[in-house]
Amino acid sequence: MTVEQSHDAGTCKRVDKGITRVFQLLGKRWTGPIVAVLVEQPAHFTDLRRAIPGISERMLSDRLTELGTAGLVVREVDEGPPLRVSYRLTESGAALEPALKELGDWAEKHLPDSGPC
Repeated sequence: MTVEQSHDAGTCKRVDKGITRVFQLLGKRWTGPIVAVLVEQPAHFTDLRRAIPGISERMLSDRLTELGTAGLVVREVDEGPPLRVSYRLTESGAALEPALKELGDWAEKHLPDSGPC
């Protein structure tokens, strides 16, 4: 029996739909770090930008919009002066904290250090 014959299309395991949805959102570059910062506390746009080295304003804005559309982040305008925009996690977004902690712990244990921050 060949390898091809032993793999019936009906017996192939498919990726869990929930895992697919999670990684379609959180697997995008910069999304995980944004959520990780907001898990600690709400943050103004400029503070988020400073906390995530290398992210552009445009990318941060785009990712925050996606997270808002997914119901994980709320945008709040502080009328000022000066006018400032802050972001906080919704209850659904905050519920990611244990999973993010586990992923961080796993990375510390199993992924090689890529050098200084």
